Amino acid sequence: MPEFYPSGPWGLLTFLLLTVTLGGAAAWATGRALARTWRPVWQLVVYMGLLTLAVRFLHYGLYREPFLPPAAVAIDFLVLVGFAALGFRVARARQMIAQYPWLYRAAGPLMWQSRNE
Repeated sequence: MPEFYPSGPWGLLTFLLLTVTLGGAAAWATGRALARTWRPVWQLVVYMGLLTLAVRFLHYGLYREPFLPPAAVAIDFLVLVGFAALGFRVARARQMIAQYPWLYRAAGPLMWQSRNE
């Protein structure tokens, strides 16, 4: 039976180290950068596709895991998009509150609301 996420003997550890920690930090920073430069959120998909390839290359180069198994690529992509979207949303919420204090106020770390409500 084939594995769902093909990896070496240190599978979970390498996933947590490379995909979640290193890739997640890079994805978070990318999301923040896109929000701070007022870029549209759809660009996250393009950048996370490239970052997924970089993370998969690290898995391949450092731990001799398969380079592009479809399930692993999909999981890594979704994890990275999640981190990037969260970074984007936090930065955009802070940005909207700081840039337009007469229009918006904080409604949590990910949201803003109109002052008229």
